[in-house]
Amino acid sequence: QVQLVESGGGLVQPGGSLRLSCAATVVTFSRYDMSWYRQAPGNERELVAGITSTGGYTNYVDSVKGRFTISRDNAKNTVYLQMNSLKPEDTALYYCSAKYENYRRYWGLGTQVTVSS
Repeated sequence: QVQLVESGGGLVQPGGSLRLSCAATVVTFSRYDMSWYRQAPGNERELVAGITSTGGYTNYVDSVKGRFTISRDNAKNTVYLQMNSLKPEDTALYYCSAKYENYRRYWGLGTQVTVSS
């Protein structure tokens, strides 16, 4: 069983920055590939960024490349999403997700990010 708790969301002006954190309650955190997803009202949930268990590989949706950075600290059981140059279209509920091999995917409850002037 994996529990994920996101934090760091909020209201920010266009061009601003936020750093999301996701704390995982699981002994074997370092085995899990971690991802950040987001869902805006009326839209499907989309993958924003992912990072492999060791942190050796990352991937991003095209719309955030060069602005967002995913990272992890396996000693702290935490994954981060640094978001810079935020745009109004980045407004969404951001979810943390964990997956190990072919086992089920786990989700957090999400943290709201609103980009508005």
